[in-house]
Amino acid sequence: MPSIVYTVREGDTLWNIAKAYGTTVNDIARYNGIVETDVIYPGQRLRIFVPEESTPKWYVVRPGDTLTKIAEKFGTTVQRLMWLNDISDPNLIYPRQRLRIRP
Repeated sequence: MPSIVYTVREGDTLWNIAKAYGTTVNDIARYNGIVETDVIYPGQRLRIFVPEESTPKWYVVRPGDTLTKIAEKFGTTVQRLMWLNDISDPNLIYPRQRLRIRP
């Protein structure tokens, strides 16, 4: 099952995150060693295992993105993103560029 790394934002709850990624609060808590499911912090990074079909097929590059950050976010590799998008230089991506995340 693919996984992503999610960075908690102000106002997030495990319930909202779980709902957005098609998983459960208990699964996120278990994967991340969280005992108190009502206590998460902005900036905290959570590994979330998601069903393949809930991983988006496309991603639009934002300012500051790198292929490494995008690969980590979607639980894939830089090499796979380069292959899927016919990219020869991993340092040459641009804001608003549309990248394929999965076939």
